Amino acid sequence: MNDLPDTLRHPNPVDLHVGARIRMRRKILGVSQERLAEDLGLTFQQIQKYERGANRVSASKLYEIAKSLRSSVAYFFEGLADTASEGMAEGGEGFVHDFLMTPEGLELASLFPRITKPKVRRRILELVRSMADDEDVGDDEA
Repeated sequence: MNDLPDTLRHPNPVDLHVGARIRMRRKILGVSQERLAEDLGLTFQQIQKYERGANRVSASKLYEIAKSLRSSVAYFFEGLADTASEGMAEGGEGFVHDFLMTPEGLELASLFPRITKPKVRRRILELVRSMADDEDVGDDEA
């Protein structure tokens, strides 16, 4: 049995969000973890820990990351207020982080906004829902 409090067992939702945004920005720019680490004087393992939310990013390090990734510090917090107001920061933020931590999720997240026709976007969403429902049915049959 693990006697650690929940705050020590699971990354803070804010750290997960900031880490996912670091990863997303880095991938959008085509920057490797190694290159970002080199720019910051860190190891790529430290970048991995930041991106997973396992280690908290200090304010000064976040400033350096923003500078290296040519963004504002505020970029890494975008969308956080929306998820917090919907109650997701308490427990639902993880699915966004998990989604963005996969190459497919990151690519989908970067490409989907480029689809400008609402009807096409809805059809894609319907397709994904249908496929997810099929996965759920498959789980029940196993």
